[in-house]
Amino acid sequence: MPTFDDIEAAAARIEGRVRPVTVAPAGPGDSPLWFALEFLQFTGTFKARGAQNFLRAAGELPAAGVTIASGGNAGLACAWSAREAGVPATVFLPESAPPVKIRRLRDLGADVRLIGPEYKQALAACQEFAADTGALFSHAYDHPLIAAGAGTLMREIQQRVPDLDTVVVAVGGGGLFTGTAVAAQHFGIRTVAAEPVGCRSLNAALEAGRPVQVSVDSIAADSLGAPNVSEMALTAAQRPDVVSVLVADEAIRAARRQLWNEHRIAVENGAATALAALRDTGSGAAYRPAEGERVCVILCGANTDPSDLV
Repeated sequence: MPTFDDIEAAAARIEGRVRPVTVAPAGPGDSPLWFALEFLQFTGTFKARGAQNFLRAAGELPAAGVTIASGGNAGLACAWSAREAGVPATVFLPESAPPVKIRRLRDLGADVRLIGPEYKQALAACQEFAADTGALFSHAYDHPLIAAGAGTLMREIQQRVPDLDTVVVAVGGGGLFTGTAVAAQHFGIRTVAAEPVGCRSLNAALEAGRPVQVSVDSIAADSLGAPNVSEMALTAAQRPDVVSVLVADEAIRAARRQLWNEHRIAVENGAATALAALRDTGSGAAYRPAEGERVCVILCGANTDPSDLV
């Protein structure tokens, strides 16, 4: 479990290697709603932060390079960071990975291997490859260095909006959520953890009191479809300043369209999940801010095909 000191160390380690986040008001005037535009990050997601922190902390890298199993985004960040470090990257993906992410991985020079229908098969193959070749194994989300790197995003958000009350973040395996929750607690900021109804690994873990396997069935599954959340994420979520909410796929679709139609922001469904938590779907919003509550929604993924937005 990373501490805020670990996040500070990560910030120093990756300074100049990632793009500082832009935080913009969602509307004119003194808008209480802000967007953290992390989809502008290298490789299109926050995962560049954790990948850089992990590799830079590892010291001398093996000749076999680094390997990772991913739904796509963590693989992109790992491949990009490996290329920056001058070592090869072997990325294992489930066969259902989006073509746009596969193409981008190959453009980065990664050796892409499609294994099985689900992430768990790709993960097992990746672990076997690491054992056989000596490649450095990087987890997509369940490692303190990955979470600490991701937490540098919340540190930057607070610097830009120092009077922030609440941050809303989409949750998959829990790397970004863990880092965000640790940093947010340090600053006295509430964290809202948003998950699709069909990918509720954190919500289910809170209900059970331990990480449990969940089925994965959502339009956001390619980035939020971890079958179980990390122990770190569960520990972070059990704090009183964290709220766990679930959103329907139709709300995610509507939030993604809203971001495009009203703001000309094109993000993947996983990123839109965070905004969906604030949308009133007729039965009420998953999270309803109090009057005057200053809220920042993290928009963290741009690896999508925007052709269906028009």
